[in-house]
Amino acid sequence: MSSPTRSGEPPALERKIGPLQATAINMTQMCGIGPFVTIPAMVATMGGPQAMFGWIIGAIVALADGLIWAELGAAMPGAGGTYLYLREAFQYRTGRLMPFLFVWSAVLFIPLIMSTGIIGLVQYLGYLIPGVTDDAGTTPLGKIIGVGITLVIILALFRKIGQISKLTTVLFVVMLVAVLTTIVAAFSHFSATQAFAFTPGAFSSAGTGTFWGGLGAGLIIAIYDYLGYNTSAYLGGEVRDPGRTLPRSIIFSILGIMGLYFLLQVGVLGSIPLDQLKDAKSVASSVLEQVWGTGVAKTITVLIVIAAIGSVFAGLLGGSRVPFEAARDKVFLPVFGKLHPRLHLPTAGVLTMGAITIIGSLFTLTEVINAAVATLVIIQSLAQVAAIIVLRRRQPNLKRPYRQWLYPVPTIIALIGWVYIYKSAEWLSIWLSLGWIAIGVLAYLVYALSEGTWPFGPKEIKEAFATEPEGVQA
Repeated sequence: MSSPTRSGEPPALERKIGPLQATAINMTQMCGIGPFVTIPAMVATMGGPQAMFGWIIGAIVALADGLIWAELGAAMPGAGGTYLYLREAFQYRTGRLMPFLFVWSAVLFIPLIMSTGIIGLVQYLGYLIPGVTDDAGTTPLGKIIGVGITLVIILALFRKIGQISKLTTVLFVVMLVAVLTTIVAAFSHFSATQAFAFTPGAFSSAGTGTFWGGLGAGLIIAIYDYLGYNTSAYLGGEVRDPGRTLPRSIIFSILGIMGLYFLLQVGVLGSIPLDQLKDAKSVASSVLEQVWGTGVAKTITVLIVIAAIGSVFAGLLGGSRVPFEAARDKVFLPVFGKLHPRLHLPTAGVLTMGAITIIGSLFTLTEVINAAVATLVIIQSLAQVAAIIVLRRRQPNLKRPYRQWLYPVPTIIALIGWVYIYKSAEWLSIWLSLGWIAIGVLAYLVYALSEGTWPFGPKEIKEAFATEPEGVQA
């Protein structure tokens, strides 16, 4: 079965992903290397153990945004996720501009997020292989290893989606074993007094070292670690029974990862002294070593590296589908709309995002996180907030197997959260994101002029997923 917008056009994407696989894909993408490398940064940013609440606030923003994804994904299940939602919502006023800008941005921010996984796993390899890292960070050897691992991941993606979903389930189990083992180790050597020794004045309204002073930067870290709950929506054209599967996979993955992150953060706080934790480079390995020795620590570190590889694998899997539908609609370069004749996967999407992942892995973790999150927020997260509101008004007959709980409260919470996160990013990242969008607008104008579409021609209004109102013949 193919996407509703491309019925009867072989070759087509195949709906092979079930509820368990969809949830596993999301959680594997969410919990790769992220928390293992960002816990020290979160503690340092928020000034102490109060960092544990940063994960909870981040989860609230992620869940509110996830409920937007759940409604839109269930109503419009197709390859590309946000591309479809923005195409349907904004065609009435700005034609193809917004979906074009999303794809333009996604081709950058999705692989940048994946490159953070490569940077982090190389950091953990430094615990296993001498010379991969030093006090200054990743060495040239480490960068070469990171590039090699990315190439292996790209090659692994060249297989049928049925095989990929099974592989992702295995990687999901590896991720769970790595996280749960670290949590058990942390709580077997746990000091509640140490874990909950909040910094004096941490929750006061003044001071840069307080909880509130560091919340903005902390939320950038937290939301980065939660990103991935939408991966199944990117794969909407390959999901079975998407009206039920997509909302459940999104909501279950956010709640599950929130629980794991909170336990991991509290456990680490109670097992490693604060002054050591703030500068730790492989915090999970340190926890495991002090409890069960070097042998066990190295074994679980290997699993952490595998989990990180799984996260990058799942992210590139979903991300590579984003330009596919846009290219099929002639809104992006035609090469991105071609499927591999035998494997039925978008070859150009896999190769392009893999290449950008390699480039991003050559920079520092903090630089890449800030650039990726800033670019993502302005053209995906905020635009989807507007999209769900516009579609409720413009397409009341759109079939919605899932309707957002307590609408519009979660939408408002998501809006406030994303605006706060964006303004908390580094100014360089904000200007770079605005510059990238500005270049995208110019690129769109060139495209629109060549295609004779808005603003140089008529808007093409096509409600691809809406149904006729009752009593009206189609």
